[in-house]
Amino acid sequence: MSNLPFEIVTTGLLFPEGPVVLPNGDVLTVEIHRGTLTRVSPDGTRTIVAELGGGPNGAAIGPDGRVYIANSGGQNRIMVGEYAFSGGIPDDYVTGSLQAVDLTTGEVETLYTECDGRPLRGPNDIVFDAHGGCYITDYGKSDGVTSDRGRVFYCKADGSGITLIASDMNNPNGIGLSPDGSRLYVSETLTATVWWWDVEGPGQIKGGRTLAGSGGANYLWGSPDWRSFDSLGVEANGNICVASLATPGIMVISPEGETVEFVEIDTDGDPGITNICWGGDDMKTAYVTASCTGKLLKFAWPRPGTELNYQGLAK
Repeated sequence: MSNLPFEIVTTGLLFPEGPVVLPNGDVLTVEIHRGTLTRVSPDGTRTIVAELGGGPNGAAIGPDGRVYIANSGGQNRIMVGEYAFSGGIPDDYVTGSLQAVDLTTGEVETLYTECDGRPLRGPNDIVFDAHGGCYITDYGKSDGVTSDRGRVFYCKADGSGITLIASDMNNPNGIGLSPDGSRLYVSETLTATVWWWDVEGPGQIKGGRTLAGSGGANYLWGSPDWRSFDSLGVEANGNICVASLATPGIMVISPEGETVEFVEIDTDGDPGITNICWGGDDMKTAYVTASCTGKLLKFAWPRPGTELNYQGLAK
């Protein structure tokens, strides 16, 4: 276990997730309980880019320079003492969606709300490949009695097609690609497990090395301690960095499934460390969302992160 010094870039966000670093040093983040895409400048100033509605949960830059949003359709804001949590099905919930936002105009386009006639229930996170398509997780919804099985989709950025590529998962949350694009990783929240598939082509994944693996995937790592997993990012060396809930911090796992380190993060005791991303000239500036207290944190990370496909296209 290790601790890294950090600075608080901004506060007052309403359950921030999905941070994306822009070339000019600004950071985009969605706010689930505000329903917005928000731009945070290096001095902490916040500007609303777009009103998204629902419950925006993940974000990534696409091949056209727009910001693509995995929108869960909405989540209840649940206060436990001083901490905000997110979950359940709000009264105004209709469906989840994949949206695209023009950063210049703030125009929002809804690309997908269903696949093969089945609605998207709770899209959570998103990553683009080098072919211009994106993988998204659908966490599902739970009313406290029944719960959806989680799914993974591959989507064309122009809205021309969405394909179900994995299903029967346990709350799939974070999603990422290895630096060479040959592996797809997914973290499950309640099992605190990371799974992976070989990528054989755009939207074509293969697992099967693990008997009864979630979604047909291969097992990489599961937590021996009490925690839940949220989103993930991938370092340039291939390590997978998974945001850890309840035991707050970043779990770093090698591509071979070994524990590299756990970076403990304590900011007012926030139990909701949800996302990590990287930027800067050397890709060693990490940004982390502390969602229960509404903060964006900044770290000098010991290793560079992977520059995501199309990350440099947004302004």
